Amino acid sequence: MTHLPARRQLLKGAALIGAAAVMPRLASAQTQSPLRIVQPAPGTAGSVWRPMLDRLHLPQSKLPPLQWTVSDPGKMQVQLIAGSLDVGFFGPIGLAALRARGHDIVLFGPGTINHSVWLVKHDSPFRQPADLKGRKIATQPETAETYQQARTAAALAGLDLKRDFQVVQGSSLANVALFERGDVDAVIVLEPTATRLVAQGARQIGRVSDMWRNASGDATDPFLVGLAAQRSWVDANRAVATQLAQAFAQANAQIATHPEVLREIHDEIGIKAQEKQALDLAPTRMRSIYSTLWNAAVWRGMDKQIETAIAVGILDKQTAGTPVYDGVVLA
Repeated sequence: MTHLPARRQLLKGAALIGAAAVMPRLASAQTQSPLRIVQPAPGTAGSVWRPMLDRLHLPQSKLPPLQWTVSDPGKMQVQLIAGSLDVGFFGPIGLAALRARGHDIVLFGPGTINHSVWLVKHDSPFRQPADLKGRKIATQPETAETYQQARTAAALAGLDLKRDFQVVQGSSLANVALFERGDVDAVIVLEPTATRLVAQGARQIGRVSDMWRNASGDATDPFLVGLAAQRSWVDANRAVATQLAQAFAQANAQIATHPEVLREIHDEIGIKAQEKQALDLAPTRMRSIYSTLWNAAVWRGMDKQIETAIAVGILDKQTAGTPVYDGVVLA
């Protein structure tokens, strides 16, 4: 009997050792897997989101760790479809075409509204996009949402980008180089590239959003791109998807309310410190390009964009299928 206490101590010690071995495994099991999300390229409007989300200091309970992955739009589509990426960015027209090919990807949160503009040199004789008929203009690749929306808006205004202009399509960097060398008469670009060019003397003669609103009668600018994922991922991670959408809405609202933050993150958005005029222009030009709403009004606008793209022949009729959005309103 004199050995029982010692035996109890041994059993207690063994239990503690076993618990200690199990605890790391439990903690590991409870650790959230990273959310694999596309990191928009430096120098694009979306490049604000990573630094802005960092500034929100969201509690870890709100979102899993974000694993930002650099990817171009074409590669992003492949990665989302293959499941090697959880979240990317799409626009309604391009996504409608992709869904018509059998890929069940849906939009589930805000991003940017259309902010592409038509620019010419400061001494150019052209005053509006229609003046450029027959001239060379540089724009994004044909599959880019920016180009598809520009073409849709132009069609509503009685212009055919393919027939009425000599269109040169390429990356933003290539298009800017062509414009600066004088190889094209105009360029259609997004922010913050547009702000940088205007600061250097380029003249803005049109906004795609204005062309859309004037011709369609809509009171708001069209949605450009937002958060997107495979429907199966959204359904399986509904709470996380909503939390991510809310975080993006908060980040975008911060820019709208305090646009001077763009000066503080100028490196991330591709504006150099020595570009003083661009830094001065950015808060005014960019404060309104980030969407904060995700509701029925936004979705109706997307539906109208797709219907119009079909009506003017940019999308095939079979793209008019199920909605490109999830239909879950952000509070």
